[in-house]
Amino acid sequence: MYDNVLLPTDGSVGVDRATDHAIDAADRYDATLHVLYVVDSDVVNAYSGDEFVDGAEGAEETLEESGREALDAVASRANEADVETVTALRYGVPHEEILRYVDEADVDLTVMGSKTRSGGYRRMLGSVTERVSRQSTAPVSIVKTTVDA
Repeated sequence: MYDNVLLPTDGSVGVDRATDHAIDAADRYDATLHVLYVVDSDVVNAYSGDEFVDGAEGAEETLEESGREALDAVASRANEADVETVTALRYGVPHEEILRYVDEADVDLTVMGSKTRSGGYRRMLGSVTERVSRQSTAPVSIVKTTVDA
């Protein structure tokens, strides 16, 4: 039923349960698990830099390092489950890059984590998961995790 399963990750706690679901789906359908991390261009561009900070300590480098660590962590877990994995690190607006990847990699199912937070937090910031689920041409499975504010 599924040949390509996508797990976008930001390396946060809210993605742990989604990781389990994505690995299980890929294993169950003998699909390739694609793991994607997007370096958020809005965050990188918002950082004006500091002449006293070494370039290797800037926002883009920090996000790239976090992304590689997140990708490696998921790939390691998938490898333990004997699931074929492809990792990708991209730059841009997260929901736009995820949707682009869905089309380019012919993704059949996207599994995304969603943090359930109390109060107005979600309404204030919006959600990458929400945007992807509304705009994707392929099915999106949302795995919720409760996170204390």
